[in-house]
Parts: sequence; C-alpha cells; structure tokens
Amino acid sequence: MVAAVAEKKDETNLIVVEGERQRAPLPTVPADASSLMKIIDRAAMDPNFDVAKLEHLLKVRDQWEATEARKAYNQAFADFKAEAVVIIKNRDVTDGPLKGKRYAELFSVVNAVTPPLSKYGLSHSWKPTKDEKDWIEITCTLKHTRGHSESVSMGGHPDTGGAKNPLQARISTITYLERCTLKAICGVAEQGDDNDGNGGGTGGQMDEKVLADHLAAIDAAADEPSLKKAFGTAWTAAEALNDTKTMKKLGDRKEARKAKLRSRA
Repeated sequence: MVAAVAEKKDETNLIVVEGERQRAPLPTVPADASSLMKIIDRAAMDPNFDVAKLEHLLKVRDQWEATEARKAYNQAFADFKAEAVVIIKNRDVTDGPLKGKRYAELFSVVNAVTPPLSKYGLSHSWKPTKDEKDWIEITCTLKHTRGHSESVSMGGHPDTGGAKNPLQARISTITYLERCTLKAICGVAEQGDDNDGNGGGTGGQMDEKVLADHLAAIDAAADEPSLKKAFGTAWTAAEALNDTKTMKKLGDRKEARKAKLRSRA
C-alpha cells in the first residue's frame, strides 16, 4: 500500500517530502536582473541545491549581463555618432605620390574623438597584435564602461620611405595604423580645413573591380575575426585614396555582415 505524503515548497523552490528534500525543476529565469540575482543568492546559500543547476543560472546571468552590456554599448555609440565629430586635416604631405595632400595627425584624431567618447562611457586603446620584422598589425579596441568592446585590426609593412632608420620606419607605420584603426572603429573621416587644390573633391576613387573584391571578402567572412581582417585591409586601401564614399560603403557592408554572423550564433 502506498502511503499518502504531504509536500510543500520552501523558499528555495525545493519540495520537502516526508522530511526529505527533492529537487524541483529549475525555476524560470525572470527578465528582471534583481529577481535573477535573488534566485542565484538563495541557491548559492542552500547546500542541497543542485550544483549543475546553479552553474546554469550563473551562465544565464552572464549571458544576460553580456546582452545588456552590448545594448548599452550600441546606445552609447549611437549617441557618440550623433555628436557629428569633425576631424580637421592639419598636416601637409611634403613628398611622395600624395604630395600636396593634407591629412590629420594622430593627435588631431584623438583630440577630436576622445571627449565625445568619454561623454558616453566609451574609451579606446591600442595594442600590437603582430610585431614581425616585415609586418606590423595594430588593433584598436573601443570599450564601454558596462564591459562590451569591439575591435578593428589593420596591418602594414614598416615605412622605409625617406631617410628613416629601422626604428623610425616601424614607428611611422604604427602611428599610421593607430590613426586608421581609431577612425575605423569610430566610423569617422577627416575633413579639410581649406581647399587642398583639388576643387574640394573627396579624393581618389577605388577601382570598381578592386572594391568588388573587397566587398566579396567581407561578405565571405566566416566569423568576426576574419571579418575584421577583411574590413581592415579594405579600409586601409580606401583610406590611402581618401575615398570617403568607399569607406562608408565598406563600413555599412561590415556592419551588415556582422549582424548576419551574430544572428547565426
């Protein structure tokens, strides 16, 4: 004969049957952060709570926090873009194929973007991700105070033009890559402070076939690291031409591909 038993639920959502605790199904995770933390706190204090379920709750919490951090980053970046940052070309090119052109030095870019970035909880940093004899790669990371960050990487050969010694050649490339990656991650371009002798045009224009190849490489990127590499290569080529229309097109295509990759995750 099966004896009838009484059962009740305690605060940890565990069922007590004849003095013995049995584990109930994992509670539904609420959307509210404070409610989720209360569940986790109660579970952590209960020595009989299933460790696997606690680990699951912690994983859900981490995923929720990451999603919220990404939302905060996106909002902050949108607010930053609304500031309409202006970067002035303050330096003349005195030799080489671009002689007579103007460009913004690194400090000019940094001074233009840092105040509005900081205003919305964003900050940038660089680090060398490749430092080889014949190749240098710099990664610029934009990070929000909530923890989410995004990066852009670009690479190039040491700039041996002019009378530079080996160290100066590397510093020249590093500075150039820092300038390009910062503009790329912020989605900003330079603006002339006067007519540069070319009738106020936007600069050179990338060959259509070359552009098509770059766009195809971005579309074919299988993951975000390869996407960043394809975009960085294309952006560097467009930057060298000061082709602002192509730079915008590349940026739009990169964001579209990124969104598609994340939708598959």
